[in-house]
Amino acid sequence: QVQLVESGGGLVQAGGSLRLSCAASGYTFSRYAFGWFRQAPGKEREFVAAIRWSGGRTAYRDSVKGRFTMSRDNAKNTVYLQMNSLNAEDTAVYYCAAGYVGSVGWPSEYGYWGQGTQVTVSS
Repeated sequence: QVQLVESGGGLVQAGGSLRLSCAASGYTFSRYAFGWFRQAPGKEREFVAAIRWSGGRTAYRDSVKGRFTMSRDNAKNTVYLQMNSLNAEDTAVYYCAAGYVGSVGWPSEYGYWGQGTQVTVSS
């Protein structure tokens, strides 16, 4: 059973930075993709970033390009989301997801989800 545990959320001022971590266990992830999604109150869950475990290819939603960077540490089975230049629109619960994914931007493609971590950006 795959388990995903997120950490690193918190309260930060606008313009600040946070790094989210997602520790994965329970499987060999060489064929998986990992994604970060977020959900703000009253809004649908939206794609933020994704990475293919094999090869490390990444993808981002337009509004975070140049500010967010997703990476992985093979030895630790952990993926990260470095978030810089945060603004109030980035406030949401951030979820880590994993699975055999075709299209990385669709939540339905992911079979495993973490519990979420709150990111709050004060303006």
